[in-house]
Amino acid sequence: MTLVEVVVASVILGAAVLLTMDEDGTLRRGETVSYHVQPFPGANLEPAALQVTGIDPFHPLRPAISERDALQNVFREVRQAVKDAGCKRAILVALLVLTVAVGFASLFLGRYPISPGTMVRVLISRLVPVEVDWEATVETVVFNIRLPRVLLALCIGASLSVSGAAFQGMFQNPLVSPDILGVTAGAGFGAALGILLSGSAIIVQLSALIFGILAVGLTYLISRVYRTTPTLMLVLSGIVVGSIFGALLSLAKYVADPQEKLPAIVFWLMGSLATVSRPDVVYAGPPMLLGMGTLLLLRWRVNLLSMGDDEARALGVNPDRLKAVLITACTVATAAGVSVSGIIGWVGLVIPHLGRMLVGPDHRALMPVSLALGAIYLTIIDDLARSAMAAEIPLGILTAIVGAPFFAVMLRRTRGGWA
Repeated sequence: MTLVEVVVASVILGAAVLLTMDEDGTLRRGETVSYHVQPFPGANLEPAALQVTGIDPFHPLRPAISERDALQNVFREVRQAVKDAGCKRAILVALLVLTVAVGFASLFLGRYPISPGTMVRVLISRLVPVEVDWEATVETVVFNIRLPRVLLALCIGASLSVSGAAFQGMFQNPLVSPDILGVTAGAGFGAALGILLSGSAIIVQLSALIFGILAVGLTYLISRVYRTTPTLMLVLSGIVVGSIFGALLSLAKYVADPQEKLPAIVFWLMGSLATVSRPDVVYAGPPMLLGMGTLLLLRWRVNLLSMGDDEARALGVNPDRLKAVLITACTVATAAGVSVSGIIGWVGLVIPHLGRMLVGPDHRALMPVSLALGAIYLTIIDDLARSAMAAEIPLGILTAIVGAPFFAVMLRRTRGGWA
């Protein structure tokens, strides 16, 4: 009988019974996972019951653990059973549906109220002819303000998270994020330079994009000093280039006009989608989609790089060439997103870990799941940023406030491993 994508666990204290479902819908009892649990202080242990069972809960040779550890171990076994049963596709489909739902719900957030029926008719009015019974202001709010913002939040969150998953696999390090090679430092200096020289939004965005790509290009060229691309050289080169552009950014802030230019630079560095519009979607959307599409097409090859360069080369893959392609795709996707949103941290670091908790370390499933989770996460954070207070909160502040404690909890639950 073939196991389909269903695993059910019945959990009672320190035990779980794994159930599998056949193609004909018949449930089969599988493995029983159980742990001896230490009695908690004040537990009512009936002597008569202990005489019947013959159990001495305080026997020194009884391998008992705390109830909390027992539950954690049981649920870890259940999650592993879900992964082994092949539920990854169901998880991905559920996340994609949730992504669409979160994006649609975000269109209703704002100080200008729009009913659900009106929102649906306005959205489909560009595809099919419908009777217009709304004010022109409604279309302006939807198509010029809310829809571009939601689309960019989805794309930027997705690009940062999938780039983080690719980098973590390529560098074999779960603490790597998309800015490891200096793309955000370069984009930050480029944006500051654009603000100093012009102040025009398009100049700032183009400058941030160009310098973000330039920073990663310099990192890659420095790491190729021995005509190879070892992981350590890439990381060290990224630190060097990031420090250089960080110093240049500090110099730009030092010489900036404190009344006008300096506040604009500081606000851009904190990250925000408050000023995005339809042209930003046209400008930043295609590079992000191109980068993410390339990463998804090559996601199975990231599994080879995660085993090491020698193993990848033995399997017929040129690791240096593959790294160059992956770095280029990650850089294009990240730089395009950062150029319109500013610097947004923690997304590319935290979300891949959450994805591993759901589907495991296989990048064939991890990268699509990270993409969907990142889109959902940043869209919700942006919703909080524009609705939690009267004044909009910068995205970088919220992602740090939410992401850092969440990452600490995940590290504790996974004991610092790869989930």
